[in-house]
Amino acid sequence: MTGTVYPGFLDAHVHLALIDPSLLAAGGIGRVLDLGGPHPTPDAGGPGPRATFAGQFLTAPGGYPARQDWTPSGSVREVTGAADAAAAVDGQLAAGAAVIKVTLNSAAGPVLPGDVLAAIVARAHERGVPVVAHAEGPGQARAAFDLGVDALAHTPFDEPLDADLIGAMAGRMTWISTLDVHGWGRRDPAFATASDNLRRFHAAGGQVLYGTDLGNGPLPTGLNRRELDALLACGLTPDDLLRALTIDSIGAFPAALPRPGVGHPVTLIPGDRPGDARGFTAWLCTARVVPAAAAREVGHHRSVPPQPSEPEEAR
Repeated sequence: MTGTVYPGFLDAHVHLALIDPSLLAAGGIGRVLDLGGPHPTPDAGGPGPRATFAGQFLTAPGGYPARQDWTPSGSVREVTGAADAAAAVDGQLAAGAAVIKVTLNSAAGPVLPGDVLAAIVARAHERGVPVVAHAEGPGQARAAFDLGVDALAHTPFDEPLDADLIGAMAGRMTWISTLDVHGWGRRDPAFATASDNLRRFHAAGGQVLYGTDLGNGPLPTGLNRRELDALLACGLTPDDLLRALTIDSIGAFPAALPRPGVGHPVTLIPGDRPGDARGFTAWLCTARVVPAAAAREVGHHRSVPPQPSEPEEAR
């Protein structure tokens, strides 16, 4: 059998409380970053991907998503002021969080004031973890950047960002793609805005992670070909897509994502890699997660340049 073996493919924006995680392996996803929900129970185990967690959404009193009907109970921690910021961060880390998720959604309610967000970021960095923001509403992506947030949970989608801001963000921030969530293939106007922002961010050298916001609407459980094709349309090459799927850190924070390792399940793609882009994404979507031992007899060919998350050699 010929094929290629990779570290478990990553979806860097999922909500495990809203999906059946046992279905992800058949769709090629072996690692996830859960970006907001109830604290997982220590014995939650069972079938599913290797995961790191943000824990509860940190938001302003009454802020998004505290009042949304889809929000599972226990998913939100309202931060009452700068003096409460350290306790809010420490509470997430004590429950096992590897990143901190804040919401800055002025379209749906109040947002964290600047001094409160700055205090959250300072405490998270003091504790060695990154801060990821849901930024929505005029100026919220800029506010997140200005106050030290490390990553955006979504490509900015509700306003075009100016070139200087995009260039500055590309030097320090990570963006998680989530393009297909804007219409689930039907494409609302936010899709075009997000795609243009991401195209310019990527061209400026910004770090892009593949992520879908899985659990939010009718998205496929596993690799999403529409998301992959949208990323190619934004200027990513097939090798760039593989990096976005196999990356193992958010900027300088390696513990934020589940890291590949010897003996961990891997993503296997049968057959030979096609040379054309459309065939490439179709090939990617035949991926499945298998135990590392099951991939040892698969013929391997290198599909990306050497990097920290290069494909695991099959022996």
